[in-house]
Formats: sequence, structure tokens, C-alpha cells
Amino acid sequence: MAKKERWDSRFAFIMAAVGSAVGLGNIWRFPYVCYQNGGGAFLIPYFVALFTVGIPLLIVEFGIGRWFGKSAPLACREVRKKWEWVGWWGSFSAFFISIYYSVIMAWCLCYLFHSFGLVWGNNAPAFFDFFIKKTSDPSILGSINPQILFALLFIWTSIYLILYKGVKSIGKIVTITVPLPTILLLILTIRGLTLPGAMEGLSFYLAPDFSKLASPSVWLSAYAQIFFSLSLAQGIMIVYASYLTKKSDITNNATMTALADGGTAFLAGFAVFSVLGYLSYSTGMDMESIAGGGIGLAFITYPTAISKLPVAASFFGAIFFIALLTFGIDSAFSMVESMTAGVEEKWGISKQKATFLVCLFGFLLGIFLTAGGGIYWINIMDHFISNFALVFIGFLECIVFGYFLGAEKIRKHVNKTSEIFIGKWWNMLIRIVAPLILPLIALASVAELMTKGYNNLPGWSLIVGGLIVLASFIIAFLFMRVKTCQ
Repeated sequence: MAKKERWDSRFAFIMAAVGSAVGLGNIWRFPYVCYQNGGGAFLIPYFVALFTVGIPLLIVEFGIGRWFGKSAPLACREVRKKWEWVGWWGSFSAFFISIYYSVIMAWCLCYLFHSFGLVWGNNAPAFFDFFIKKTSDPSILGSINPQILFALLFIWTSIYLILYKGVKSIGKIVTITVPLPTILLLILTIRGLTLPGAMEGLSFYLAPDFSKLASPSVWLSAYAQIFFSLSLAQGIMIVYASYLTKKSDITNNATMTALADGGTAFLAGFAVFSVLGYLSYSTGMDMESIAGGGIGLAFITYPTAISKLPVAASFFGAIFFIALLTFGIDSAFSMVESMTAGVEEKWGISKQKATFLVCLFGFLLGIFLTAGGGIYWINIMDHFISNFALVFIGFLECIVFGYFLGAEKIRKHVNKTSEIFIGKWWNMLIRIVAPLILPLIALASVAELMTKGYNNLPGWSLIVGGLIVLASFIIAFLFMRVKTCQ
């Protein structure tokens, strides 16, 4: 087997880890979750969750990756052969996410060009439906916009070109693609703060409602946000850490990655809500009817606000979509790397071949989602993989690494080269706190699904969403059963 690749520098690793963690969800999910759960008061449960589950689990994944120097499936195999499927489940979940994530990035690429002429005009909702050729129901696949298909091919080609030369290529790319969108976000924030109505928007975002802290759902939302935002349970951080040298600091790197992720999400809230405040001011609509998260924020609400800017609307529209693209690409190729590394190591094939095969399958499967009915399935896949698959994988990681390998062994391994020592209290977080919190997140999601449904989608489509999670679980088992080259 070829000699193990290494990062060129600690900076390259941190940039790659931050780039993976900071994705589209930081722009369209965190600000909305914060607004819904007490505004500024939400930062209290957010930081509690960060330090009791987020950073501890990140330390586990960094520590395991550096210790075994292997991808998630083979790292789990090192603990016990029978646990290899847990790593594959994480890698497959990351790959499934990359399939629909790349389609959203294809939309961003198209919108980048559309922003120069502000072609959505005064009716961004109608333009978005026309652009994606949206159908009336998830059972109707509909037709494909060729623009989106070609953009998708470009995205997957870019991912391949970034990954096929290995980790050193990733290290060079992230030194540009991680700082750049943050700078662009700062520009958007500064512009947003100068607009009339911006302060009203920020008040909606940050005005503290401490009474919400008495609600268990607010605390669960904080833990869920931390868990989803840090790219945990996807095999990404394990494989990235596998490229570290044995002397690399773990706790420092984990803390910096987590704080950078949270800081970017917090900054995004200023960029988003200042502009939403301006939209409320210019249209007379109240903030409650405007504020929202998800795809609608990126492709409907924000473009609507941009089109109403008095000066340089096209310029700021382009900046917004370049920021989304560069935030997205780092996350996208990290998800693909999780899968590629596992395939490469298990069967001993070349990096180039493994990357090509994974990217080819990703592109082909993504074509289905570029059709008019694809948006429904993007939402379904995102909801079920994030709220169920990843949560259960995270729980299983706590069991595999916290009990079968031993949290104390990991703690001692991490402390050998870390500036910040972690005490035995950390063992309790991995063995008790996290395994209790993660199932509660899943149960809360089930309860909400049973009582409210999801996005007014038909029940049969939600059953299919559950089957997608089940399919990823079964495929993970099958991959474990296939003979390894080792």
C-alpha cells in the first residue's frame, strides 16, 4: 500500500476541517433556529451544547482518525471487525448528502450568472419554480432544466479535480475557499447594516427571550444544531484527521474548528437578518412573514431583497451566490472524500480511480434530483438523513469508541500531544451525556413528524424517506461483508 498522505501544515488541516463544518446550513439554518428559539438567549444552550457534546465528539473523531490513520470504516474495524459497518454507514450518509448538496450548488452556480441581470425580477418565488421546473407533487418527476444539469456536471468535475491528487491538493484549495466566503459574508453584513430597517431585522434575530430557556425543545434544538453543523458522524473528520502526523494537537484543533464554525454561523445571522429587515421596511411586510430558513431563504427571500437594493444590486447578488458556492464546495468534497477514502483503503485501488467512481455515481444519481420533482426529494433526504441516520450513527460512535475501545484510552492518546488537557469528566460526556442526548433528538424528530408531518408532504413520501435511511444502513452492512484487500 502507498505511503500515507499527510497535510502540508496544521493550518491546512484546520482550514479543511472548518471548511467541512461551515456549509450552507450555517447561512440558512442557524440564523433561523436562533430566531425561533429565543434569539440572543439561544446562545446559552448553544454554547452549553458546543462544550458538552460538540467539541467532545469532535475530539473523539480527530483522536480516532489520528490514532488509526484510517478512514471511518477501517478505523471502526480496528476496534472490532463487526463494527466496520458503523463507519460505512457514516460514509454512505455523507455520500448521500453530497448527492443532493451538489444539486443545490448547481442552483447556486446558475443563480450566480442570473444575478448579473437580476432575472428573477420582482417575483423571485415564481422564477425559482420556473427555473427548477417544479412539479405539484413528489410523485411527478417532471422535466430537467439543461442549465442545472450542466451546472451539476461542472460541480462534480470540480470535486473530482480537487480530490484526485490527494490531501495536498485539498490543503491548497481550502486556503482560498475557506477565507474567501467569510470575507464575502463580512461585505454582505456591512452592506446590510447600512440599509434602512436593518436594526429591526437584527432585533428579530438577537432580541433575547429568556423564557424560552425553560422549554426542553429549545435545548434539543441547540444540541441538534451543534451536531449537524460540525460534520459529525459522517466519517469526514475521522478521515481528515487520519492525514495528521502523530504529534498533531487534537483538543486545540477541535476547539478552533468548532468555534470557527459557530462564529461563521453567528455572523451569517447578521448578513441575513439585516437584509430581511430591509425587505420588511421596503415592502411593508412584517418580519414574521418574511423570516424563514432553508432553500427558500437562499433562492427566494434573499434574492427578493437583493433586487430591491438601490445601488449595485447585481454586485451584491453575485457576492451572495459566490459565498454560497465557496461555503458549499468545501463541505461537498469533504463528504465525497469520506466515501472515497474508505473505498480506496478497503480494496486497495488508486486514489484517482476511487475518486472517479464515487464522483461518477454521485453525478448520475444527482440527475434524478435535477428534475422538477427533485426539490421534494432533496428536502426529504435532508430531513431523514440529518435527523435520523446521522443521529443514530453518532450514538453508535459513542458506544463503539466510548465503550468498546474505551473513552479513557482515547483521552490518554489525545492528551499526549495536546496543549489543552482533558480530564476524566470528558469520559462521562462521551459515555453518558452524548448517548443520552442524541436519541432524544431523534425522538423529538419522530414526535414532530407524527404530529405535524413534514413540509405538507404526503405520508407515502415520508415512508420512502425512512426507507432511504434503511437502505443506507443495509448497504453499509453489505460493504462490510465484501472482502478487504488487507
